[in-house]
Amino acid sequence: MIMVEDAQRIILDAVKPTETVQVDLLQAVGRVVAEDLTSDVDIAPFDNTAMDGFACRSSDVAASSPETPVSLRIVSHIGAGSTYGKTLLPGESVRIMTGAPIPAGADCVEKIENVTFTGEGEVGDEVLLAHPLSMGENVRKAGEEVRRGGLVINAGETLTPAGVGILASAGHSMVPTYRRPRVGIIATGSELVEVTEMPGPGKIRNSNSYTLASYVIAAGCEPVVYPIAPDDQDGIEGALGHAIGECDFVLSSGGASGGDYDYITQAAATLGTVHFKYVNMRPGKSQTFAVIDDVPYVGLAGNPAAAAIGFEILVRRALLKMQGHTQLAHPMQSALLEKAVVKHDGRRNYMRGHIKRNEAGQLVAAPASKQSSALLGSLHHGNCLIVIPEGDVTYPAGTPIMCLRIDIPEGTVL
Repeated sequence: MIMVEDAQRIILDAVKPTETVQVDLLQAVGRVVAEDLTSDVDIAPFDNTAMDGFACRSSDVAASSPETPVSLRIVSHIGAGSTYGKTLLPGESVRIMTGAPIPAGADCVEKIENVTFTGEGEVGDEVLLAHPLSMGENVRKAGEEVRRGGLVINAGETLTPAGVGILASAGHSMVPTYRRPRVGIIATGSELVEVTEMPGPGKIRNSNSYTLASYVIAAGCEPVVYPIAPDDQDGIEGALGHAIGECDFVLSSGGASGGDYDYITQAAATLGTVHFKYVNMRPGKSQTFAVIDDVPYVGLAGNPAAAAIGFEILVRRALLKMQGHTQLAHPMQSALLEKAVVKHDGRRNYMRGHIKRNEAGQLVAAPASKQSSALLGSLHHGNCLIVIPEGDVTYPAGTPIMCLRIDIPEGTVL
């Protein structure tokens, strides 16, 4: 068996980012931008008001006070998208709505709630300002976000919804990013039947294809689900070879250990180069990794929870790297064990659990009551994997322990 970190490194070394493609702006959310992107205009393109109010000259209201308010004549009323085509003269003011351009001659804006006016506050009426205003007050300056030709998004950044808005303002309707990897998924096992079929004696429904496809989607990739492969080496070789020819990465579940009907490692060795077949972890010791025709292949364990945890620990970070991501690991968080844990094996255990706060506000890690590698419920209801190191250990309740926060995006600082 090899250590988890060695297995992760071997897989990561075997993958590289996919080629770049241009995608629609709204399809780029959450994806890595492949090139530096600049703006074709100043953002904002002109000085504009940050709020509804009255644009004026700060020198006109320098001496204003509640006792001696300054009266200015309202010469125009402009909304967003409109302009005042003249230069504001001393003693004049323009009623202005949020986002509208600041008129020439004006250098500040007073909020509408801070003024009083005669009539309805329309053109020809007077507005009374009872406080001085500083130059630039309540004004958003042209180019405040970025100047024309300036960098708005760096290559390597993951595009956020706010970043989409920036690119829209900068004139980018298409975004260069990395092609989503196609990930082949093959569930092996003569005991498997389709989800729509009622299992007969000795049969179970194929949940692994759906579980792994969902994890692939959550990692930003495109799953390609292949038919169930019975326990037959020639059939498995054929299915595996077919998937390798169509996909960028291939996963299988089941048939990876050393039983009489476990043919995954033999099939992978026939088709390509096997780099390891056992990882020092629980659940999921039997995990084959091979490279076949330059395509990475991971044979995960057959038990559903073991396959899912194997994906989280070994596969997800490789798929992220293929999409240009550099933050590849979920954050680790320390918490106090809610109950004692005793372990008598040499493998690193990834216990499904849930981190929460106790009445004292401390973070507490509660291991799920059911840790069988066949059960997915504890993963569905949990938010972490409690990491129990290699070797025989006895941890009483209250022991600080590290937990992998599988519910929190990679790169998040806790």
